Amino acid sequence: MTSSVLGRDFRLLWSAAVSSRLGDALRTPALALLAATVTRDPRVIAAVTVAAQLPPLLFGLLGGVYADRWDRRRTMALVDGVRAAVVAALAVVVALNRVSVLVLLVAAFLLAALGTLFDSASFALLPSLVPPDALPRANGRLQAGSAVAGGFLGAPAAGVLFAVAPALPFALDAVTFAAAALLVLALGTPSASDPGTRRPATGPGRGRQRGSVWSEIVEGLRWLRAHRTLWRVTVLTAASNLAISGIMAVLVLYALDVLRVPPAGYGLFAAAAIVGGVAGALGAARLAAWLGTVPALRAVLAVETVALTGFAVARHPVPGGIALAVFAAGTVAWNSLWASYGQRHVPSELLGRVGAAQRMVGLLTAPLGAALAGLAAASYGTAPVTAAAAVTFALVTLVAWRSTVEPVRESQRSSII
Repeated sequence: MTSSVLGRDFRLLWSAAVSSRLGDALRTPALALLAATVTRDPRVIAAVTVAAQLPPLLFGLLGGVYADRWDRRRTMALVDGVRAAVVAALAVVVALNRVSVLVLLVAAFLLAALGTLFDSASFALLPSLVPPDALPRANGRLQAGSAVAGGFLGAPAAGVLFAVAPALPFALDAVTFAAAALLVLALGTPSASDPGTRRPATGPGRGRQRGSVWSEIVEGLRWLRAHRTLWRVTVLTAASNLAISGIMAVLVLYALDVLRVPPAGYGLFAAAAIVGGVAGALGAARLAAWLGTVPALRAVLAVETVALTGFAVARHPVPGGIALAVFAAGTVAWNSLWASYGQRHVPSELLGRVGAAQRMVGLLTAPLGAALAGLAAASYGTAPVTAAAAVTFALVTLVAWRSTVEPVRESQRSSII
């Protein structure tokens, strides 16, 4: 199979991922609107958001263990089947007007917890469906499809559907989960000889017994920490997420107060990030083939730094929107290349755990970045926050160019991922 042919199984996985993302984009804003109908207490509404953000940090590594222990295809299908049942039950509760704060908290937490297992299994399954040199293209297409389904289709439709009937977005979300489960089940049946689709009967090291859950978590973390390049890229991701989460926390205020974006035009302004993200996802594979993945990651950081600097100094919606689009393109390209590099280099039997460890470490700084941005904006305004984010990215880029050095022979440039 060549890199230009991703194959039937990838198309099924892509369709499942896009279907699931569409449902997420319908449910997430609808859940916030539903919380606002139950209570106007901002602390309670914030608690619903926190309930959806905690599981990846609490259970991400555990999800990675079971993604390595269990058949990944069946795990993904089972998780989406359970999520379909949970959201369908929520739709019934909403239709019967029996919603409470407790119901919202439990639903948000449970769906996010199930998502950690699905994400780990999906990450680990992909390398068994496409050839190694096609991984950047496959990851780019997954991210592009998810961006279109979530940003252009699901999010705008969520409010309209909620206005028609509050239960409607949740009912449709249940349908998308069920469809995703069926699509995953249609993937080629895993064989005992393919560890990428089926967890070997023995433990992480072939020929020895499986260890405890904790020992397998530690094994994944140790493998990640021992791989110099992957660990450094993961730390750089965490550092950049500190700035990205800070920008996202004050984006609407910065756009309205500093860039003078009209409130009616904010949706169009925010769409620039989606357009940029799609472009970055589709261009990641070409960049990797041209430069090699590690040099491409360094180049992407440099472009993001320039774009974020332009965003910080802009005082008009047009240049600000262009800078935001370029920055979003770089962010999505980075995510695609980072995922592809890990999928290529991590042993199949460790992919679930190492991938989960990558995501958890990368996300640890996000809450801190948002909190610091909120405090700084309250005291000094939003402009200094964007300037601080640009400085952070400049430092991350400097470190990346000095530390993420992996020699790439010319013959490897189209395949080192």
